[in-house]
Amino acid sequence: MSDEEKKQETANDNPAQNQAGKQQPQQPPILINTQYISDLSLEIPHAPEIFRNMNQVPNVNVNVDVNAKHMHDNFFNVELSVAMDGDVGQEKLFILELKYAAVVALNVPQEHVEPILLVEIPRLLFPFARNVVTNCLVEGGLPPFMLNPIDFVAMYQNRKKA
Repeated sequence: MSDEEKKQETANDNPAQNQAGKQQPQQPPILINTQYISDLSLEIPHAPEIFRNMNQVPNVNVNVDVNAKHMHDNFFNVELSVAMDGDVGQEKLFILELKYAAVVALNVPQEHVEPILLVEIPRLLFPFARNVVTNCLVEGGLPPFMLNPIDFVAMYQNRKKA
């Protein structure tokens, strides 16, 4: 058997190779195509008077939510929502709302799609969303605030129970 015949036989035996005899690239299980800010809002309702009370530590409330929508084929849009507000005494210091999202492609078995969309993708997006929140507050003239890590597994488990 000639070398050319051996190459052709090997190419026919391996379905991962295309007709030109080159290895087809294997798709990664998770591919983040793009990340973007879907919505961002910062309100400082009592500015500039509220800045006189900046020596007090604000009471900050944080709510985080995750939503995922199927777009087409194996593409999904995952949105991490962060809603925060801070009070100083009886007055509202700030209200911040952020929707940070990503378009992702998943190449995983169907039983893994939901946990990946609601746990793993938000875990990957969180550091970027936290950075947006911190920068927005600082640029708005407020003290920096670093969001604590979020337990997306517990959020997912609570969602499944409900």
